[in-house]
Amino acid sequence: MIMKLSLGPILYYWTRETLLDFYDQVASWPVDIVYLGETVCSRRHTFRTDNWLHVAEMLAAAGKEVVLSTQALIESESDLKTLRRLCGNGKFSVEANDMGAVRLLSGSPFVAGPHINTYNPYTLEILAEAGATRWVIPVEMSRQMLADLLEQDTHGMESEIFAYGRLPLAFSARCFTARRYNLPKDDCQFRCLEAPYGLTLKTREGQPFLALNGTQTQSASVYNLLAELESMPGLVNVLRISPQPQHTGDVAALFHAALNGAATPAQAARELAPLLPEAACNGYWHGRPGLEQVVMP
Repeated sequence: MIMKLSLGPILYYWTRETLLDFYDQVASWPVDIVYLGETVCSRRHTFRTDNWLHVAEMLAAAGKEVVLSTQALIESESDLKTLRRLCGNGKFSVEANDMGAVRLLSGSPFVAGPHINTYNPYTLEILAEAGATRWVIPVEMSRQMLADLLEQDTHGMESEIFAYGRLPLAFSARCFTARRYNLPKDDCQFRCLEAPYGLTLKTREGQPFLALNGTQTQSASVYNLLAELESMPGLVNVLRISPQPQHTGDVAALFHAALNGAATPAQAARELAPLLPEAACNGYWHGRPGLEQVVMP
């Protein structure tokens, strides 16, 4: 089985110039699928729907499969308006990150995103009947859980896994970044722009534990499954790389090298290690606590 590479939506708040430069580079990277859109916070306005659609056209012209990602937590009528426009764009596939988006997309092909709780064959059946052609595995699902689930009828859906990046763990109506600066959510002064990779939260012992990213809580460690690729054939169709401010193109190149045989997964993982912005973890894939780094013999 040939696995494809995807680039997930940017989970952080970057300037307009940074976003434009980033996606200009993405056009030449060895990724097959690119997810675009704001999935975390509707107050992040450096890019709006028209800007995302413009970038989508550019990347499609470069040969990428483009998918528009919806927001995971819908809180207002303006959020619903954006959601309806994305779901009804008429050209690009959409990644649904909540069941409201699934309802709007019902009857059309779509991707069931990582923020839909898909843990059993009954949920897969519901999503497939609605039109899902691919589902993104919940980040805490282990290899064994995935294998057991895929023994059931998956209705021909592709499986995609979050393979690299800080893990998106939870969302809240409260903005943790604003609270860090004693600011109300509606007057956050866009402090997320000052943290292009989130704010690392440490334990009392000084150990990195979580990362604050506006309304999203992430892992402090970087989930990295590059060395695990040999355990995925037959289970995974698409590997997702989550963008980071630096080295994302290098990360994509190393994953691509491991997939096409230019390097073994172990060799590529060793080359990737110096590029990691934080310590690596892979515990969830092995059925362990997510922050653990399991080294196989």
